[in-house]
Amino acid sequence: MSPRSASVNEAMRQRSRERLLQATVELVEERGYEATTLADITQRAGSARGLVSYYFAGKRELLQSAVHRLMNLELAAALESEPRTDDGMERMARAIDAILTLTQTHTKLMRTHMASILQAEGFVQCPEQQKLAALLRGAVVGWGAEDPEEEYRLLRALLMGATVALLLPGAPMPLERLRAELFERYGLDWASGAPPQGCEMALGSRRPPVAPPTA
Repeated sequence: MSPRSASVNEAMRQRSRERLLQATVELVEERGYEATTLADITQRAGSARGLVSYYFAGKRELLQSAVHRLMNLELAAALESEPRTDDGMERMARAIDAILTLTQTHTKLMRTHMASILQAEGFVQCPEQQKLAALLRGAVVGWGAEDPEEEYRLLRALLMGATVALLLPGAPMPLERLRAELFERYGLDWASGAPPQGCEMALGSRRPPVAPPTA
């Protein structure tokens, strides 16, 4: 039997890595972070234990990469959903709604993720985080930002702040109010995007517009 080609080996490694990331998402949502072990994850993924240490420095890095992958997949799906559009305002609305919806539908996972990145080590600079950053940068470029890198950092901070506000135990902010603030900041029509559950008619069909910066 001839040896596998480098491209086939790489594809197999990538599939193994993605199975580990998906298993992490599933188990943390089912059991919580502390109750999920690396052995549990590898068993769910059908992978050898050594693959975890090959790809990730530890469980914390695995968790962040898994959540960033989920965010990247959800954001990409929202941006490319039908009807497809190149309209920068609509794509910005879809990006914001994708993250808000993810927080609404994966509460335990996102709360665990935010607690992880607020530790001293901060963000894990993994491929999944870089893909997510590229999508958000693309959204601010299409929106018309004068300085896309600065606007990307601001958008990231605003979305993180909204996520924390939604997940704050005992004192969560209303989802529709947070969406309204973000949409007003970027001058977006309230009816655009894909409103999370509970936001469809919460504040009427339109918020006061704020024009994007001119190039």
